[in-house]
Amino acid sequence: MDAAKTGGDVLFVLMGAVMVLAMHCGFALLEVGTVRRKNQVNALVKILSDFAMSTIAYFLVGYAVAYGVDFFADAHTLVGKGSGGFAAYGYDLVKFFFLATFAAAVPAIVSGGIAERARFWPQAGATLALIALFYPLLEGTVWGTRFGLQGWMAASFGQPFHDFAGSVVVHAFGGWVALGAVLNLGNRRGRYRANGSLIAIPPSNIPFLALGAWILCVGWFGFNVMSAQALDGVSGLVALNSLMAMVGGIVTSLVISRTDPGFVHNGALAGLVAVCAGSDVMHPLGALVTGGVAGLLFVWAFNKCQIDWKIDDVLGVWPLHGLCGLAGGLLAGVFGQEALGGLGGVSLLSQAVGTLGGAAFGLASGLAVYGLLRVTVGIRLDPEQEYKGADLSLHHITAYPEEDAPTL
Repeated sequence: MDAAKTGGDVLFVLMGAVMVLAMHCGFALLEVGTVRRKNQVNALVKILSDFAMSTIAYFLVGYAVAYGVDFFADAHTLVGKGSGGFAAYGYDLVKFFFLATFAAAVPAIVSGGIAERARFWPQAGATLALIALFYPLLEGTVWGTRFGLQGWMAASFGQPFHDFAGSVVVHAFGGWVALGAVLNLGNRRGRYRANGSLIAIPPSNIPFLALGAWILCVGWFGFNVMSAQALDGVSGLVALNSLMAMVGGIVTSLVISRTDPGFVHNGALAGLVAVCAGSDVMHPLGALVTGGVAGLLFVWAFNKCQIDWKIDDVLGVWPLHGLCGLAGGLLAGVFGQEALGGLGGVSLLSQAVGTLGGAAFGLASGLAVYGLLRVTVGIRLDPEQEYKGADLSLHHITAYPEEDAPTL
């Protein structure tokens, strides 16, 4: 590997890492715009703090669990000088940065589901556990060589499980973890009447919600395209498919929701979640359909959760990431087929086994981690704290301190 090529790859992956890092600003603003005013500061602090906790857990433990690589060496060795290589280790460092931003997306996803009633430090503890152990086990199994599962699926079904940019590894896993967390946490007080009917809680700030969605959409092209992790693997097909899936999700959510702004902006994200897995093998028309299906699925599932199933998932992260990620993993095995214009190299059976297995592992992880925390230290704000809001209860300031200060 010559220095110029390696240097180019390092810069390429670094740019991808920075773009995905910026997506966490999108996660924060999306949550800020959706929750009530009394919980906006908490949303901002949670996303940033969880990113820090995730990075520490992934650096110290998680990356080694996933790939068998650690960074407990002197700096000469880390930059390649101690081993005689020029930038191979430099590449490993930015690759860690890139994949750490993916890992941190998991607690950012969970944060939206448990908003407005979760205690701060237990959530930080859950983040450490999830990113040190549970997420890396799935990541290493799908994107690494852990447990030989990919080899078994290739031998059994003709192809390994294909998840190019994380519809299942990141999004479905995070969404199903969030479902386990929400079920352990329970619904917000005052969300349902005594007869079970829903009490509407509208988003607090549509512009923030929209800005968060836009930031996520832009960063997603780093999330997907830079998943090639090398310049010679860059594919314009991934970029175009991401675009087509995004607009597919927008159009179907626009129609089915009757132009509801929350659904429209989340519909774009639903399409992007779903296309991650097969963005490198689908035809653009297949990506458009995939995004369209995800947009429909999100709106339908969000309403079913809130109204019929009484699951108070505040941002709808289980429908958005859990179900749309699951749909994306399966549809990669459909629209990736050469018969439907794809590049081939995928097996529908492998996609079904890998996708359903990843979702089941995510749900089991969420139930285990949050269930253990619930029975040991507790995970929910007390009624008075929840009534006051997490901002004053946990951070002792609101998002609008001048407006909320008493008049002198």
